Amino acid sequence: MFIIGLTGGIASGKSTVAAMLVEKGAYLLDADQLAREAVEPDRPAWRNIVHWLGESILLPDGHLDRARLAEIVFNDRHKLKKLNQIVHPWVGNRFMELSEEIKTKDPDAVVVYDIPLLIEAGMQEMVDLILLVYVPREVQIARLQKRDGISCSAAEARLKAQKPLAEKKKQADVIIDNSGSEAETARQVDQFWSKL
Repeated sequence: MFIIGLTGGIASGKSTVAAMLVEKGAYLLDADQLAREAVEPDRPAWRNIVHWLGESILLPDGHLDRARLAEIVFNDRHKLKKLNQIVHPWVGNRFMELSEEIKTKDPDAVVVYDIPLLIEAGMQEMVDLILLVYVPREVQIARLQKRDGISCSAAEARLKAQKPLAEKKKQADVIIDNSGSEAETARQVDQFWSKL
């Protein structure tokens, strides 16, 4: 089994690149998806968050108000750290369980770990290769504003919670520049896959 650590930043296009790799036959384990599962109602991480922030963080249906939670944690590094300490252990355990399942059924599998905070969390040892999806900061901000319908200052606050992509470049084994067209990105993914 070969593990690709796919990383980047918010609104850099990781999901687009992940989908292209899946089309080529890779298995995908998505940290954001697993984090969403971790905070579903009545799961341990959900209970810890409600205990910490109170029931005002909940929507009427019992799910977390993700927009409100983002507003709280992306404006306070200590609260973001605490949230990560609640959610990350569960996500890490699920990565290991799911990886073992894939390895059992397909020992030669190529598995993509889509982990936005791979480098920040010091998880490089979990992967065989770090693949960074890169866009310039101004592109990231514009895409984030458009995607989430937020102000420039809110987009900046979310970017401050992550290591700048320019710094992540130094630790990446392979870089996909996603600032151009989707066809240009696909060409780079094709080249990467053929070398693999």
